[in-house]
Amino acid sequence: MDLRYALRTLAKDPSFAIVAVLVMALGIGANTAVFTVVDSVLLKPLGYRDADRIVTLHTLWKKNGHYGQVSAPDYHDWRGQSTAFSAMADYDGEETPVATPSGAEYTNAAEVDSGFFDVFQTDPAAGRFLTEDDRKTGTNAVISFAYANRFGGAQAALGRQIRMLDHSFTVVGVAPPGFDFPEKSQIWIAANSIFPETTSRSAHNYRVVARLRPGVSVEQAQAQMTAIGMRLEQQYPASDSGKNVAVVLLRDRLVGNVKFTLYLLLGSVALVLLIACANMANLLLAKATARSREIAVRAAVGASRFRILRQLIIESLVLAALSGAAGLVLAWWGASALMALAPANVPRLTELGIDWRVLAFTLAVSIAATLLFGVAPAFHAARVDLNNALKQGGGRANVTGSHRLRGALVVAEIALSVVLVAGAGLLIRSFAALENVPLGFRPQHVLVMEASVPASDRAGQLRALQFFESMRTAAAALPGVIADGVTLEPPGQSASDGSYYVDHLPRETSVNAPQAIFSVISTGVFQTLGIPLKAGRDFSAADTYDAPFTAIINESFARQSFTGENPIGHFIYCGFDSDKPMRIVGIVADSRTLGPALPPRPELYMPYLQHPRADLNVLVRTAGNPAALSETLRRIARSRSAEVPVKFTTMEVRLSENVAAPRFRMFLLGIFAALALCLAMAGVYGVMAYSVGQRSGEMGLRMALGATPRHVQGLVLRQALRLVALGLVFGLAGAALATRLLASMLFEIKPADPATYAAAAGALALAALAASYFPARRATRIDPLEALRQE
Repeated sequence: MDLRYALRTLAKDPSFAIVAVLVMALGIGANTAVFTVVDSVLLKPLGYRDADRIVTLHTLWKKNGHYGQVSAPDYHDWRGQSTAFSAMADYDGEETPVATPSGAEYTNAAEVDSGFFDVFQTDPAAGRFLTEDDRKTGTNAVISFAYANRFGGAQAALGRQIRMLDHSFTVVGVAPPGFDFPEKSQIWIAANSIFPETTSRSAHNYRVVARLRPGVSVEQAQAQMTAIGMRLEQQYPASDSGKNVAVVLLRDRLVGNVKFTLYLLLGSVALVLLIACANMANLLLAKATARSREIAVRAAVGASRFRILRQLIIESLVLAALSGAAGLVLAWWGASALMALAPANVPRLTELGIDWRVLAFTLAVSIAATLLFGVAPAFHAARVDLNNALKQGGGRANVTGSHRLRGALVVAEIALSVVLVAGAGLLIRSFAALENVPLGFRPQHVLVMEASVPASDRAGQLRALQFFESMRTAAAALPGVIADGVTLEPPGQSASDGSYYVDHLPRETSVNAPQAIFSVISTGVFQTLGIPLKAGRDFSAADTYDAPFTAIINESFARQSFTGENPIGHFIYCGFDSDKPMRIVGIVADSRTLGPALPPRPELYMPYLQHPRADLNVLVRTAGNPAALSETLRRIARSRSAEVPVKFTTMEVRLSENVAAPRFRMFLLGIFAALALCLAMAGVYGVMAYSVGQRSGEMGLRMALGATPRHVQGLVLRQALRLVALGLVFGLAGAALATRLLASMLFEIKPADPATYAAAAGALALAALAASYFPARRATRIDPLEALRQE
């Protein structure tokens, strides 16, 4: 009966039902959408057997607490000396050119140690996994289940040949469906198959994954590895001084970079839900007050307070159920939008979906929303005074208490909105500062062609040089091309870095040696990127492999190692690919090679004719749209060699990837803040419109006694201003506490930024006053005689 009556009541007032469901559906849908992403990325178990037993091991730099990749000798010592793990393996994965019958393409491939698949305790879908013998022969490979479809399926793929980097591999196994660790790998080969393992303890080129033995905790494994790290530090002080070992759960390592961002978004939409609930409570309070005579009649004919309370709560539950169903639809759309907007480094987004956890979350949110927006109005309405309610003016019997409660809800809405708007303002200002940072180079109108020539020896590298030189010649001849060059990695990312020495090479390398970014470039790169030469000369065609090695440094490098003296003519030694001394011939201006958020670092440029590489990037500066040259250069590259895969992008697109995470946070928090602002405006409007309606007799009397329309309008606006002022006070106090959480996400902006707080407060005040203007204006049009007659 209560349910049928609730449905009939909503059907009698469809405008109220639609507005109520829409308001709550926005709050529930936004929360469910963000939770769907959080669930897929952070909460769902990894798709491996006993995934909570899989850990990653890292080199821990004790000086700054950072951890990173591992040297091969350290890894072998860890594996040999530890007893906390049932399996351990190092690996290294990246996009690799693979020859296929239809042409060359980039495919994610990984070099792995023999215990790699034992860590994940997975079984092959066909064939076998790699063994220690495969590490010695270097001729076999395992492919993913999806990649096996190219050969007609898992069984058909066994024994087939794959050609990578001028090497042929025989498929001996197929991984089970869904297995693609690391980084969506499609091919796994044994370590040492192509590139010999580095023997230097200072060359941190590998990553390590391991499985804990049964009964061993992460803390116990960490204690054992710390002891091993201390022994290695004493045994190899030159290379391992200041180093130790970090043991991290695989899940935490995969989601470490995005965990806080996702929880921040979940907290933000929770605030939006609270604001929506406050709005709904206001709507229900107004409706309950309007129904006071109906409730009084029901009480007069015998309905108990509990019976009335139950009826009103069931009506709230019906609204919550309808809102939850609509919210699920919005959540599906919103989750898809989040997946499209999310940065590329957010893991496991392909597992996104509505499952039982999401449905349970939506149900829980809907019930919680009912308690938040429905219970207080229901209790308030159930406390009916029969004598007053049954009088002709009884529709206003509960005005005083209702008005106070609705005012408190509006204050809460404004306060929560201030927190969101202030947070969004900080992220917007931070992103604007990030976008306006001088990069030290000009990314506009620069096309980037990434190519990789199959090569693993000196002869292959010479073929690669010929290919890239021919591409430069062909690009320079195209109309609209202003400059061109070849580089190992364009600005925005670093392909290599490490230690270096000035004028002499010590007998033993040291972890305390100065560090720099290593860049390999051709002539023309500085002109193409607009990096000015400050002293000396640029590289030339004479800087060949047989000539004395040369180098160019940036200004940060010069300040770090040559304070007060001229660097030109000094020699640099580094472990990039040769121990030959490199004579400094030039100095260029600093550029933010690692993206706009990080200051320029010391950088060492080396000519690519002296440091040949098979995987390089051709840069082409054009007078017009650089992307228009993509297909022309693709055809030219295919005509030069069908075995060379190519990919095209622009410098501006590459650089946008550096700010993808702050842009994602700013965009979503801005949307939530705008939604909160709209809901707060609606709340203020509803309260003031209701207040004007309830006080129409009083205002009519005032006007009959001589009050001007301006005086009446000011009366309403002052009432709104009091609510707004209270909301701003509480909101700014809350923002001062909450925005501290954003400190690590801000660039050149402090969490307690006065300008941002002032703008947030001003925006809320103006929006609230604008929302109260229309009820105030309506109050000035009250007919005194009509208002007094109704009283």
